[in-house]
Amino acid sequence: MVAAKLFLHGVPDSPAIWRPVLAALSLGDAPVAVPALPGFTGPLPAGFPATKEAYADWAVGQAADLFAAHGPIDIIGHDWGALIAQRVAMLHPDLVRSWAISNAVIDPDYRGHRVARIWNTPVLGELFMALSKPAKLAEGLAAQGMPTAIAAEEAEQWRNKDKRRAILKLYRSAKGLSFEHDWARDIDKLPTQGALIWGADDPYVQLSVAQRFAANTGIPLTVIDGAGHWAIAERPAEVAVALHRFWSAL
Repeated sequence: MVAAKLFLHGVPDSPAIWRPVLAALSLGDAPVAVPALPGFTGPLPAGFPATKEAYADWAVGQAADLFAAHGPIDIIGHDWGALIAQRVAMLHPDLVRSWAISNAVIDPDYRGHRVARIWNTPVLGELFMALSKPAKLAEGLAAQGMPTAIAAEEAEQWRNKDKRRAILKLYRSAKGLSFEHDWARDIDKLPTQGALIWGADDPYVQLSVAQRFAANTGIPLTVIDGAGHWAIAERPAEVAVALHRFWSAL
C-alpha cells in the first residue's frame, strides 16, 4: 500500500503553496491531504487559541484521521508547517512512516528572523500587520521566488483579519521562534526516518541552521541551490526528486 501524504503549509501561506510540488510529484492514487491551518483561509474556529500547541494538536488530528484510513503516513511540512510536522512526529511516531521538512526546523539555538521578532512584539506586531498591504506582500513574495500567481493568491488572503490575528498569536506562543525550552527538548524523540530539503539562499532560516541540525542528528539534508525560503514552489521539480528519492529508500 502506498503511504498517505499530509502536507502542511507555513506562514504567510496557504495550501496553494504546495501546488507546484504536487504537480511535480505525480502521486497518482496515493491518498493526499493538503489542509489549511485553521484561520488561514477562513475565520478562526470558535475557541481556537491559535497557539503553537493548538496547531500541533490540530495537525495530530489530521494525521490520526489519515492513519485510521490508510496506516502510517508521510508528513511533509514547510516553514511553520515543518515545525508542526516535526512536533507531530515527536508526539506520535506511531502515526508516521516518515517526515520531510523544508526551510524550517526545530532547533534550540535558532532565535528567529527580523519579521518574527516584530510579530512577537505587542503593538509593534499589530502596527506591522495594519501597514502590510496585499499588493506589497505579493510583490515581495514574487521577488523571493514564489510563482507570481501563487504570490497574488496568498497576498489576497492577507485581507483576512483572522489570518493576521492567528499569525500574531502563533508567533507569540513561540516567543518569536524560540524552541529551546520546550519543543527542542524532544528532538531525540523524532523518528529516524526524516529528511531536510533546503533552499540554499533562505534569508529567514539560513542554510547553516539546517546543516547544524543534520550534523547533530544524522538526518540527511538536500540543498536546493539557487532557491530561497520558498524552494518548494521555486524549484518544485528538484524538491520532488528529493522526496521521491527519500520515500523510495524507506
